Amino acid sequence: MVELEMQNASLGYNHRPVLQDINFKALPRELVGLIGPNGSGKSTIIKALSRVIQPLSGRILLDGRDMTKIPRQELARLVGVVPQMPLLPSAFTALEIVLMGRNPHLGLLQSESQHDWAIARQAMTKTDTHTLASRRVNELSGGEIQCLLIARVLVQETSVILLDEPTANLDIGRQVEILDLIKKLCVENNLTVLAALHDLNLAAQYCNRLLLINEGRIHAEGTPSEVITNRNVREVYGAGNCVYAHPINGLPTVLLSTSQNKSIQIL
Repeated sequence: MVELEMQNASLGYNHRPVLQDINFKALPRELVGLIGPNGSGKSTIIKALSRVIQPLSGRILLDGRDMTKIPRQELARLVGVVPQMPLLPSAFTALEIVLMGRNPHLGLLQSESQHDWAIARQAMTKTDTHTLASRRVNELSGGEIQCLLIARVLVQETSVILLDEPTANLDIGRQVEILDLIKKLCVENNLTVLAALHDLNLAAQYCNRLLLINEGRIHAEGTPSEVITNRNVREVYGAGNCVYAHPINGLPTVLLSTSQNKSIQIL
């Protein structure tokens, strides 16, 4: 079990901050959601937590250890990432892509064992991608590739999972299946999970806590009911009063009204 913490962090690119004074902690068995408008910095936080970029100031701690001082190989056994726009070798098969998740557990020039192959096939079964095993990446849809990336991070067997838009390119049925799986694994395997999400309704249904990012800072933090409010949605997204209690579980549900107020549809 691993705790993930960001302390007084300023994040950005080319010495120009995008986010400032970011403070939060993510705990084991907790699914924390990052929400906010396009360009608010959700992906920047994921990049910093996965050490793609370094904080301009402040610290990122992994179980109290400064992340910048953890060797790359060890960090890859602790933190797994599902990126938003991955670059994958088009000639590789789906099974080979998933099997890449075992690399942090292998020694130099060491080949995958039968145990590694079994873990990869099990992850593909869990994510319903086992039928894609022999197909090459350039033959797959965006949604199929997204599911493969989730299978690959499961194969990595880390204590922390970072997801940047994990439901992108997925139809509504697959969105529910994937988030059901992530939530289940989070609890059963004592994982610390942080996910950047655009869909506020999915965030409300699946996340234990939410961080609402806006204008380079954390605008609100708390449970879905505390964060997804009419006031916060209006202030951050510019939308009117459109948050209602779900008729079954009471969690916040966001409805979208057209500017002409002619129709209302669920986001």
